[in-house]
Amino acid sequence: MAEFSLPANSRPVKGTHHPAPQGAENTKLFTIYRWSPDDDENPRLDSFEVDLDSCGPMVLDALIKIKNEVDSSHLRRSCREGICGSCSMNIDGTNTLACLKSIDEVKGDVKIYPLPHMPVIKDLVPDLSHAYAQLTSIQPWLKSDTRPRPARSASKARKSARSWTGCGNVCSVSAAPPLAPAIVEWGSLSGPGCAASGLSLDSRQPR
Repeated sequence: MAEFSLPANSRPVKGTHHPAPQGAENTKLFTIYRWSPDDDENPRLDSFEVDLDSCGPMVLDALIKIKNEVDSSHLRRSCREGICGSCSMNIDGTNTLACLKSIDEVKGDVKIYPLPHMPVIKDLVPDLSHAYAQLTSIQPWLKSDTRPRPARSASKARKSARSWTGCGNVCSVSAAPPLAPAIVEWGSLSGPGCAASGLSLDSRQPR
């Protein structure tokens, strides 16, 4: 029978508990994965009681509140609109975006981990270098054989644009490539970024 064991210093241990501010009545417990490469300590699970009456509705709001007011955990965030994928993480056992995950959706305590199957740089920040290298290898951008280049951007018919929009959206979400099941199993595949081939649908792309 095969036996599997976790690498040394990889098993999370119980971390620090941060109680809610005095007088807070509407609170929720957030358990957050913490790890730093700067020491030889095991990852830890710190817990934070957050006053929901002074917090926004999304999990990202709570993380930012914790970072600003209690403890400076590391995380990525950018657009806050579910476009860039920067705040991708595992919340309540599901890979999702913290800016789109409502706190009310989670029953009980909110458990937050970095994206699975990926190296962790620090805390909730995964290393996306491999995913970005794969996307770059596909070269998902327009290539023009016009010389010299036009003085202004090439226009695109609205009807033609609709045919390509879906492909572009898949390419731009940074969480998509590393979380595709086939990518997890076979890291050499380029994943949803291959939808960049949708550029062949673009009327501006030379044939």
